[in-house]
Amino acid sequence: MKEKVILAYSGGLDTTALIPWLKENFDYEVICCCVDCGQGNELDGLDERAKLSGASKLYIENIIDEFCDDYIVPCVQAGAVYEHKYLLGTSMARPGIAKKLVEIARKEGATAVCHGATGKGNDQIRFELGIKALAPDLKIIAPWRMTDVWTMQSREDEIEFCKAHGINLPFDASHSYSRDRNLWHISHEGLELEDPAQEPNYDDLLVLGVTPEKAPDEGEYVTMTFEKGIPTSLNGKSMKVSEIITELNAMGGKHGIGIIDIVENRVVGMKSRGVYETPGGTILMEAHDQLEELILDRDTMETKKKLGSQFAQIVYEGKWFTPLREAIQAFVESTQQYVTGEVKFKLYKGNIIKAGTTSPYSLYSESLASFTTGDLYDHHDADGFITLFGLPLKVRAMKMAEAAKSQNK
Repeated sequence: MKEKVILAYSGGLDTTALIPWLKENFDYEVICCCVDCGQGNELDGLDERAKLSGASKLYIENIIDEFCDDYIVPCVQAGAVYEHKYLLGTSMARPGIAKKLVEIARKEGATAVCHGATGKGNDQIRFELGIKALAPDLKIIAPWRMTDVWTMQSREDEIEFCKAHGINLPFDASHSYSRDRNLWHISHEGLELEDPAQEPNYDDLLVLGVTPEKAPDEGEYVTMTFEKGIPTSLNGKSMKVSEIITELNAMGGKHGIGIIDIVENRVVGMKSRGVYETPGGTILMEAHDQLEELILDRDTMETKKKLGSQFAQIVYEGKWFTPLREAIQAFVESTQQYVTGEVKFKLYKGNIIKAGTTSPYSLYSESLASFTTGDLYDHHDADGFITLFGLPLKVRAMKMAEAAKSQNK
């Protein structure tokens, strides 16, 4: 009986070519698994394509709600942003995909998992760390690192390989952007983006929306509510998180929200330039921040910012299934106990403009913040506070003056 391998299958040329390649080089029974994180119509026709290419079975596993609730929400609550810009769209999805690949491997009694990530990127790390953490006994096959047996170097090579195995597919050899899409975002790499000196060709590149210049001249107001840091409604309508993100994607795309052009530092040590479209995610992150700044005290917010940055790096590096991620997430969840309220803002030509925030747990006191004297604040108290707060500065200045005086003598 042949051993089984679970192939992380997207339906693209790379993973399609992997099916006959795995059978030819390892004599595996190939079982494809496509994990649906919100790729939309990219999943159309996958079953026929996988079977045509020689797979014995194809699983299409919908984890959209799990992706939103178990991966996106913790990152939103943590304020996890990698290198000040990247909202972790690809990074967040990989642990969920790895988890599902392992589940299917166990169900099918497979001995190996194969992925089509290249040897230069981050995804190989994210997939493999997830698989190792959940199923250390499974063999991992990464063809792009197996240059002795994986000899294909281009789309033309892969197309010829498929044709030689009787597989005629609707792919051509023309080069296009390398993209990754899910409910949270779409990423773009390649072509003119490989040269940081070139401006992105947004007319050809954008998928989810338009540039701010092409957005409507009239803004759109949006109202959201949160309960314990989790979005619960949009414009007065209760929705689950995946539905809210879907609606925000449409609104944000329309108004040119969430387009970033970044040169980021990959885990493997090289810099990579890409454009990310995250319209709904950008709005959701901003709305959460807008509410949180009303509720969290200064010390908690400062600590949370530091841990949020560390959380982003953990996710980016594929270390989701680690004690450190769990520990930081536990801290973040404790900070969300009172992050409940309503946020209103206006979307206008790439901008998210505040239009009012309310919460029953707001720490903002109008009487304290106003210029009139309130019952809780006596201006004279500032004298003693400033004296003590500035004491180290004053003592240092005095000592420096004494030292300078001694040297002059």
